[in-house]
Amino acid sequence: MKALAARRHHPMALLVILLLALVATGGLYAAFQPQSAQAEAYTQDDVEAGEALFLANCATCHGRSAEGLQEADGSTLGPSLIGVGAAAVDFQVGTGRMPMQASGPQAPRKPAQMNEEQTRQLAAYVASLGPGPAVPDEEYLDASLGDAERGGEIFRINCAMCHNAAGAGGALTRGKYAPEVTGLEAKHVYEAMETGPQNMPVFNDTNLSPEDKRDVIAYLEAIDEVGSPGGISLGSLGPVTEGLYAWTIVLSLLTACAVWLGAKAK
Repeated sequence: MKALAARRHHPMALLVILLLALVATGGLYAAFQPQSAQAEAYTQDDVEAGEALFLANCATCHGRSAEGLQEADGSTLGPSLIGVGAAAVDFQVGTGRMPMQASGPQAPRKPAQMNEEQTRQLAAYVASLGPGPAVPDEEYLDASLGDAERGGEIFRINCAMCHNAAGAGGALTRGKYAPEVTGLEAKHVYEAMETGPQNMPVFNDTNLSPEDKRDVIAYLEAIDEVGSPGGISLGSLGPVTEGLYAWTIVLSLLTACAVWLGAKAK
């Protein structure tokens, strides 16, 4: 005890105490942080194959080390991919948004240019560059385990202002848009919420738990199954298109009646 008391005033004592406090804080954070919804494991062969694919298809815009590139005027040619995680790659490449066809305000969805194995390898390489959201586990993609009613509530609160309550999408500013979110793979819906692609905010596990995301998937699949209970959906874009259709039909009928009455009067 006397030896410990004598060392309390040692110049290194404060540093040792600080290091112990940091180790304890990190351990507690790791123990109590939300559990990830995935358990994807990649091999070194996956990473090496993914790096080759990256250099051949992505490095032109994102840099050879995925550090990102900028134009001469300071605008971003391709953002850094360090820390975006495997989920972002799986979403962007799996939906055909990447590799991007041409520069523009937003990458459109198109047929995927890489198969599932290539997409997985590319995701493995990007995941090796830094920690980030991973491809979700199948448990959280099974809509039969979700609550569609609760998912609808979550969707209307967090998503409907951009994607429309029926998931039909909508216009944003400066040529951007919120795409249609029906008829998609459950995996890509989950990954979009987890990574926040394009103009979408990020809904990580702190905002929406894996179970919440599964409920949203269940709601979107319910929309696909039920369809439009009111008849023709007219694009599900709301009263503007409905009014346009109504006025077009009504005015056409009135015009036809006027022409017919005019012809009869002669």
